[in-house]
Amino acid sequence: MTSPADLAVRMRRAAFNRALADGDLAAIGPILAPDAVLVTGTDSAVLSGRKGQLQAWKREFAASARAIYTRTPESILVSPVEPIAMEHGQWQGVSAADGRMLASGAYSAKWRESRGEWVLEAEIFLTLA
Repeated sequence: MTSPADLAVRMRRAAFNRALADGDLAAIGPILAPDAVLVTGTDSAVLSGRKGQLQAWKREFAASARAIYTRTPESILVSPVEPIAMEHGQWQGVSAADGRMLASGAYSAKWRESRGEWVLEAEIFLTLA
């Protein structure tokens, strides 16, 4: 049975995926914690903070060869003692122009419930294809 926290994290992930597909920076911002960290899959570049990530997504959305990234959760582990959760799953990037697979792999993400909303604190990606 899915817990309310598990469902809430999955819904936030779905909203994040929609925002990435739509190129909607305004929708991405509230999903990221102010000090969120993202470690990319291929070169392990570190994107620190909400502002830094939004700048990176803005560049990505403006690219002529734009990619659309989707994260698909396989499991959500919710802490019984703190308002935090760990998400594990698979990610893929496809060409916005023709849907061709560009890259894919595995990821983990840490979430925290803050003021009644789940926000991403950290994501780390592993490129496998």
